[in-house]
Amino acid sequence: MSEGASIQEQPLLIKLSNGDLRVSIALEAGGSIASFYRLRHGIQTHWLRPASELALKNKSAEGMASFPMIPFCNRIRDGKAVFDGRQVSVPSGARRHPLHGFGWTRAWSCVQHEAASASLHLDFPGPDNDNGGWPFKFKASQHVSLTEQGLFITMEVKNTDNVPMPLGIGHHPYFVREPDTRLTLSAQGMWQGDHEVMPTTLDQPPLLQKLKEGIRVDDFALDNNFAGWDRIANVTWPASDAGPARSMKLQASSPFDYVVLYTPAGQDFFCVEPASNCTDWLNLASHTQAEKGGAVVAPGEVYTAGFSLLVD
Repeated sequence: MSEGASIQEQPLLIKLSNGDLRVSIALEAGGSIASFYRLRHGIQTHWLRPASELALKNKSAEGMASFPMIPFCNRIRDGKAVFDGRQVSVPSGARRHPLHGFGWTRAWSCVQHEAASASLHLDFPGPDNDNGGWPFKFKASQHVSLTEQGLFITMEVKNTDNVPMPLGIGHHPYFVREPDTRLTLSAQGMWQGDHEVMPTTLDQPPLLQKLKEGIRVDDFALDNNFAGWDRIANVTWPASDAGPARSMKLQASSPFDYVVLYTPAGQDFFCVEPASNCTDWLNLASHTQAEKGGAVVAPGEVYTAGFSLLVD
């Protein structure tokens, strides 16, 4: 499929398979992963929450299995920041603080599709009515591949402007949440947040040790950024009426040096979000680069990060 093919000419879902593993990609819902599962003896076993028919119909990335976060992850306070003397302004819609960039609200194109891989493309030519005052041009891509070991996603963003550009990228997977689902990861610090989930202080609470030892997801209601993690998270699901015992390892590469844990009470999902910046990094001038992340990408420079979901 050529890069110039229109969205209208492309199917709503791009489907990949390798052995008994299956992935579907929703181009018009932010270039999101719509499902990732094993098909064995006619039975689907999901690691990520699959998109509902309603989410697909509405092209809603929030209802997908995982969506890309570009050109920033999480929130920017009031949608405003100053970078290199320029005002950065992003519309927030119904929210006070805009969330996860705007790559997830746009249709992507598929520029390559094989049985077990696909490459997606998004061209951002500059400010328009959908993104307010974001003043930087860029091109983004996602390469999605499926092996016998699991799902691999590589993200690239190229600064196509003539000035340096601030940038944060990440992915937002929604994991299936079943009774006694457990999560293990190691991090050096956790950002505490205010009532609007905006970062306040970076500290080392006892939760860090608990996470290192492994927590039962249902025992915690989190919406926090973590810094200095080792870029590995392990999730295990015991056998239950909802599905067989299984496990998954999320493994990320630098600059995915931050991770957000979102475990809302009473939901059938939880999120472990690899990211290259913490929430509101553009407005955290008093903190070090290691604490807040984010990047400055020169004109013509390509910024790359990737992660994998390895299954048993």
